[in-house]
Amino acid sequence: MDSGRTLRAPRAHRANSVHPGAWWIWALGLGTAASRTTNPLLLALLIGVAGYVVAARRTEAPWAHSYGAFVKLGLAVLGIRLVFAVVLGSPIPGTHVLVTLPEVPLPDWAQGVRIGGRVSAEGLAFALYDGLKLATLLICVGAANALASPSRLLKSLPGALYEAGVAVVVAMTFAPNLIADVRRLRAARRLRGRPDSGLRGLLQVGLPVLEGALERSVALAAAMDARGYGRTAKVPRGVRRATAVLTLGGLIGVCAGTYGLLAASGAGYGLPVLLGGVAAALGGLWLGGRRSVRTRYRPDVWGVRAWLVAASGVVAAAVMIVSGVRDPASLQPSVVPLTLPALPLLPAAGVLVGLLPAFVAPVPAPRTDPVPSAAVPVEASS
Repeated sequence: MDSGRTLRAPRAHRANSVHPGAWWIWALGLGTAASRTTNPLLLALLIGVAGYVVAARRTEAPWAHSYGAFVKLGLAVLGIRLVFAVVLGSPIPGTHVLVTLPEVPLPDWAQGVRIGGRVSAEGLAFALYDGLKLATLLICVGAANALASPSRLLKSLPGALYEAGVAVVVAMTFAPNLIADVRRLRAARRLRGRPDSGLRGLLQVGLPVLEGALERSVALAAAMDARGYGRTAKVPRGVRRATAVLTLGGLIGVCAGTYGLLAASGAGYGLPVLLGGVAAALGGLWLGGRRSVRTRYRPDVWGVRAWLVAASGVVAAAVMIVSGVRDPASLQPSVVPLTLPALPLLPAAGVLVGLLPAFVAPVPAPRTDPVPSAAVPVEASS
């Protein structure tokens, strides 16, 4: 009874919120699972799992509303992939011709490239599966952006990555704040009976938005300077060289190991190289952190719920990798000959484990405070 109360999701507050690194591990686990299959049923299940968790556990913060943009980007990628398959053809031979487009004659040096021609059902199915996999990867990354606080993630970075992390966090928070400013200014113009669309409305909205972005940049620079950003401690030359060698070698090992895990023929060497690269990179980051003189105020705690959130993504990826070794045909449905994809039970069960954060992560507090009328910004006079 006590354990059930302990694991029951409480109301979210600053002390019990899930570590942002756990959300990224969960999302990257779902993305790894998506990269191992082209089965549209499993990919759709992954999209549904990511969307359900985001809908259940995202807050009202500005970055939490970026998930819709990633979904739209994924749909755009899927549409572009299908258009390319129709216009430029597909390398997949097909016997079920749907339509024949007028073919544009090309010179001899463009052999192997065509514009127009036959459009087969097999080619469209291959393009659909391939585009859906890429769209699923983008949606998984969007889920991490919507659930993990960029500022809290910056606090959790090692000291060696702090400067690069600041640049990434500023870039990640600039676009949501810019979109929020545009929405507020357009709402203010509509309340005042002024046009908010067209070239004139865009120009009159753009000036206050750019002014607000400049003010935030100046305030951020002043805050960073006041907090001593960029100050480093002196370390011996040998430590600096060892840091560079370990970090660079570790990153190369991580890239090679990740490629080995994602590629169909490199599963044997991928895991050992990945583990070796991670160990070397961690050693380099630990040595590089000795140059940092900053301290952390109220650091985020990696608790039981963070372990559960991260483990659910790892389990989804691991089950998909194991299923790909045991039964690769279930994860890669055939397009020649064209057959209907089936839903394999074991990979589907592994994907459903990714729903665990929707039940164990703290529930965000509902937004009940109305926006006062005085909060409507005053636009710049034209």
